[in-house]
Amino acid sequence: MLECVDNPERGRVYTIDFETSEFTALYAVTGQPIFAAISISYVPGEVCVEQMSLKRYLGSFRDEKVFYEGVVNRIVDDFVRACDPVTLDVTGDFTVRGGIETRVSVMYDREDDV
Repeated sequence: MLECVDNPERGRVYTIDFETSEFTALYAVTGQPIFAAISISYVPGEVCVEQMSLKRYLGSFRDEKVFYEGVVNRIVDDFVRACDPVTLDVTGDFTVRGGIETRVSVMYDREDDV
């Protein structure tokens, strides 16, 4: 579902950051809605993710039952599979549930990938 476009600056190392405070899904155990701010920061390789496809992709979680850790790790896996970034950091800041605020971060570095 994530679409990519050619990196217009292949000869340069730079970072692209995306943030959304409107991520929603359903909690796997209770089915109750969950809300999060999702931050994505990456150094592109040959291609860059197309922004509107990212918006649609993140919106596709709306009716899925998920765990916080699973959401962030799945975003990383799907992003790596689609775009093959040099590095990637994804953080999910989930709103308070049961008096506990939760932040899940996953870092990916292409050199670590075997």
